[in-house]
Amino acid sequence: MLSLVDPSLATAEDERRLIAALRAGDDAAYETLVRTYAPRLFPVARRIVASDAEANDAVQDAFISAFKSIDRFSEESSLRTWLHRITVNAALMLLRSRRRRPEQRSIDELLPRFEANGHRVDTGGGWSTAAVEGLEREEKRRLLTRLLDELPDDSRTVLVLRDIEERGTAETAEVLGITPGAVKTRLHRARQALRTLLERELSE
Repeated sequence: MLSLVDPSLATAEDERRLIAALRAGDDAAYETLVRTYAPRLFPVARRIVASDAEANDAVQDAFISAFKSIDRFSEESSLRTWLHRITVNAALMLLRSRRRRPEQRSIDELLPRFEANGHRVDTGGGWSTAAVEGLEREEKRRLLTRLLDELPDDSRTVLVLRDIEERGTAETAEVLGITPGAVKTRLHRARQALRTLLERELSE
C-alpha cells in the first residue's frame, strides 16, 4: 500500500494498490490517502477561498467526494490529478454556497482610471520588475495569497484557474458556468485589479 509522504514519489503500482484498497473499504487506505495528499491539496483550495478555515472545509469536502466516487475513478489520469480537480471543484462549490463577503470591495475601485484624453490617471505609485524579483520565493507566495484575498470572489477565482492552475479558457468557462467571452473579460479586469494592488503594495 502507498505509504509515501510525498505523492510525487508514488509509482503507478503504488496508486493501483491504494485505489484497490480504497474500493475494498480499507480504513487504513483512507487514512493513507488523507495523510499523503492533504498537504498538497490545502494550498490548491486556499488560493480559491478566502481563509484557512474555508480551505480546510473544501479539502474535507473533496476527500468525502473522492471516497464516494472512488469506484468511478477511471485511472486515465493520476490519482493526484483527480484529487486536485475534485478539490478545485469543492472550493468553487464552497464559494457558491455562501453569500458574497460583505467586506468585499468592488473591482471597479481597482481598475485603471483614465482622463478624457485617454491618458491613465497617475495612481501615485508604481512598481518595477526588480522590486518583485527582489522578493524571496516564500515572500512572493505570501504576497500573492494576500493580494488575491483582497479581490472579489469571481475575480480571484478566474485568476486562479487561468493563471495559476493554467486551465484553458473553454475549461474555465465550463467550471464557472459562464461564456468564454465572459472569462476573457473577467480575467482582463482581474489582472488589472491585481496589478493595482501590487503597485500599491510595492510603492509603500
